[in-house]
Amino acid sequence: MQAKQLILCNGEGFLIGDAILTCDESGGLTVVGRPEGAMWVRYHAETTDLDVKVTGFEIPTPHLNERQTYRYQVQGPKADRLLEELNGGPLPEIKFFKMGMFNVGRYQVTALNHRMSGAAGYEFWGPSGDGQAVKALLLEAGEQYGMRQIGGRVYSTTAMESGWLGGPVSAIYSGPSTEGFREYLPASSFQANASLGGSYPSTAIEDMYVTPWDLGYGFMVKFDHDFLGRTSLEAKATQPHRKKVRLLWGQDDVLRIAGSMLGGGDPCKYMEMPAASYATYCFDQVLDGDKLVGMSYYPVYSANVEGWFSLAMVDETCAIDGQVLSLTWGEADGGAAKPGVEPHIQTTVAVTVDSKPVKRD
Repeated sequence: MQAKQLILCNGEGFLIGDAILTCDESGGLTVVGRPEGAMWVRYHAETTDLDVKVTGFEIPTPHLNERQTYRYQVQGPKADRLLEELNGGPLPEIKFFKMGMFNVGRYQVTALNHRMSGAAGYEFWGPSGDGQAVKALLLEAGEQYGMRQIGGRVYSTTAMESGWLGGPVSAIYSGPSTEGFREYLPASSFQANASLGGSYPSTAIEDMYVTPWDLGYGFMVKFDHDFLGRTSLEAKATQPHRKKVRLLWGQDDVLRIAGSMLGGGDPCKYMEMPAASYATYCFDQVLDGDKLVGMSYYPVYSANVEGWFSLAMVDETCAIDGQVLSLTWGEADGGAAKPGVEPHIQTTVAVTVDSKPVKRD
């Protein structure tokens, strides 16, 4: 009845992906996250002689009745009061990243304290057959508390505000340790159909691979147990690492980019709100003068920040509060041939470093 963040690396010590791993009362393990990590787990479960049974790896569907479970999250200053009302009494004490059980009306749910924002509330789940009824109870009881459905488009901004950089290039496209996995994946897989975008100057896919330290996971790298990639990570441990930071985009530059769509010259790359991602893996170069010092993940707009920002991995020497760097927005040569990328010109954005990307206020 607890959860762990699962960090998955290849044999060379580069990140495959990450996920949330939960263990329920029966001892069953659930991997929740992007396809990169989940498929890596499935591959090893199915190609080893371990006594492991894998179920539920279907492509996510919007049709609740086609899923094994529903999964909701209710969070905010009045969340505990709402859930206590539906539970019919006080909620169990559930510590951070621990799990517990309570009721939503007559339906029992399993809950995870996953309060990345620090606000009250829980993520919880149950059998998919209960999903519509549970949602109806939440919405009805939530009216008096002002509960709102925020919608899937907000997910990108909440993830970025919490400091989670969840979409680095999965390090599977080269190297001996992932050769079997590449052969295992079908042509229809997420990995086979992923796209690259952004201004980061990469001449080889390996340029975009990252280590756990680049994402702020260095404190999780422990050499007191065996795991795939351990030898490589031990060799990398004493080397310089990039540091995850938040980059605050200069408002004048953002307004200039938006204004370029109104005519009077070549347009810059469109910044869709609230998340300006236009590829599966979208990274832009970050410069200190003419020196390449890092890569920035796609930007988002946040009403809490009152502006645009992105998460980035930069050289440790540049991870200083208030440090002003520059970011190249848009792709070279008028943009790539991807259908979703309109013709545009590259432009420079001034960005200010915030060395503490995880916000809990």
